[in-house]
This record gives sequence, C-alpha cells and structure tokens, in this order.
Amino acid sequence: MPRVLFGPAPMRSIPHAWEPVLREAGHEIVLPPFARQMKADEVRSLLPGCAASLAGSEPYTREIIAEAAAAGLKVIARAGVGYDSIDVPAATEHGVVVAYAPGSNHEAVGEHAVMMMLALCKNLIGQEAETRAGQWPRRAYQPLREKTIGLIGLGRTGRATAIRAHAFRVNLMACDPYADPAFATPMGIPLLLLEDVLKHSDIVSLHVPLSFETRHLIRAETIALMKPGAMLINTSRGEIVHEADAIAALVSGRLGGAALDVFEREPLKDDPLMQAPNLILTAHTAGVDTLSQELMVNIPARAIVKLLAGDWPGELIVNPEVRDRLTL
Repeated sequence: MPRVLFGPAPMRSIPHAWEPVLREAGHEIVLPPFARQMKADEVRSLLPGCAASLAGSEPYTREIIAEAAAAGLKVIARAGVGYDSIDVPAATEHGVVVAYAPGSNHEAVGEHAVMMMLALCKNLIGQEAETRAGQWPRRAYQPLREKTIGLIGLGRTGRATAIRAHAFRVNLMACDPYADPAFATPMGIPLLLLEDVLKHSDIVSLHVPLSFETRHLIRAETIALMKPGAMLINTSRGEIVHEADAIAALVSGRLGGAALDVFEREPLKDDPLMQAPNLILTAHTAGVDTLSQELMVNIPARAIVKLLAGDWPGELIVNPEVRDRLTL
C-alpha cells in the first residue's frame, strides 16, 4: 500500500476533497501529528518511505528530496499553483515528478486583487475605522472607473483580474512577453514594456511567478518609474516586492497606497510593514476561498493516483523530463 504524506494543514478541514481520492486508490495517508505547516526537519522525518507527498508550502530542499528519493519517493504534488518551495532541479535530478494544480485558484486571486483596488480607492479601512470611532468621514473618495491598471503578468491570474476589472470601466495595459494576443487584443489590452506600464499606470497589479528575473522586480528603481501617488497590488509572491523600498515609498508618499497579500517572510510578526501608512495587509488568502481550496487539493490528489498507477497527466507536470526515468 503506497504511503502519501499530506502536508497542507489548512486543507485537513476539507477531507472530502482529497481523502476519498487517495484511500479509494489504495493509498495509506500519513498525517503530521500537528495541524500547522511543517518545518524542514519535520518533512525530513516523515517523508522517508512515502511514495508521494501531497505538499503544502513546507520546504522540499535538495537534501530532503535526495534522502526521500533514495527511500522511495516518486511524486511531489503541490496543493496550489506555486511550487517555489520545491527544489525542482533537485527533484528532476533524482527522478521525482513534481506536479501542481494549474487553474485551481486564479479566479479567487482575480476577485481578491480587484477587491484590494476598490478598498484602496475608497479608503475602506480608514472609513471603517473613523466611522467606528464615532466620526463621520463623509467625503469624496477616488473612483476605480477610468483609472489605468497595469498588469505585470497576463497568465491565468492576470487574465482573471483583467476580466473582473474590465467591468469597472478601467483602462487596462499589461507587460508579459508570453501573453496570448488572442486574449489581449479583443480585451483592448496593449502589451507594453515593463517601464511603460509602470510609467502610465494608476494601479500596478503583480501576477508573475517568483524567479531570478522577478525577485525584487518592484524596488526603489522601478517604484521611481511609477506615477507619483500610484498604487501597488501584490497577490503573487512576496519576494517580488522589495518591502523596505515599498515602505519608504509609502512613508514619503511616492506610493499613494499598497495592498499586499504575500510577503518576504511569512507569517508576519512584528514586521515594519505593520507600521507603514496607506497599506492593506491580508494573510496570503487571495487564492484560498472555499471553492478554490477544494480544487487546489483535489487536483494534486488525483495527479498522485494517476502517476502511481502509471498514467501521465502531462498538463499537471512541472518537470516532464523525468517521465522516462520514473520507475514505479
């Protein structure tokens, strides 16, 4: 009976979305003895002997993967669309398939990003606090309509955000060298260089994966290209924004506001971001609503079942080059 380590603690509360898939295929489920994100040493202690891991955001380092592969690990299937916590080159080197759940949460992220735009424009947090304090902040706030929104990245989440923002009569532009013109052209979205999108946008919304090229993409130099008073939305990965530079820009007023769902260090605790003005913080929840959560865990569970049965769900595989080396 193949053993499957189940990592994503928040999804233990929805066993109907993943447990029957694994058990009906004859797999034994290994649950950590605690309901929180595993640390590296805990992954290392629980993973040996498992044929697969249905992974959360816990770390899968080169050392952990090497040890687990030697003990029989075949698959790491990530619950969600980000897999930067997995050393994919190490997995490939050791013949471990890495799978993920594309298409599971882009609509949730799109909703969250537009919510953040509206909250910043309408000063929702400030209005609520003043009203609760017995004040009456009945004054004009900014509209979202007719603003220019620059999307950095026009993949699934960028497109989902564009579709929802379009309903508010905004002007959209995007930077993405891999964007599909079949989507952008009918939507009236010009595809521009990063510098041009930053210069002309009232709101910049980030929808790119974390990579060497995108790490600290938003920093002092790129913030300086943005309109004075422009707003920043990040629902992608925390490391894409240089947080110290963003704080300085908020304090100086160079950024008129920001809304961040992801951070360089998570969870936040006694962080300078908590004292920054005109900043909305949410707890990495953009992609996790009740509908997307079920898909995020159901898709990798099914991928594990297929892979361990000898099938190849190619659309879910991050490192297809291991296919010829996979031994079951």
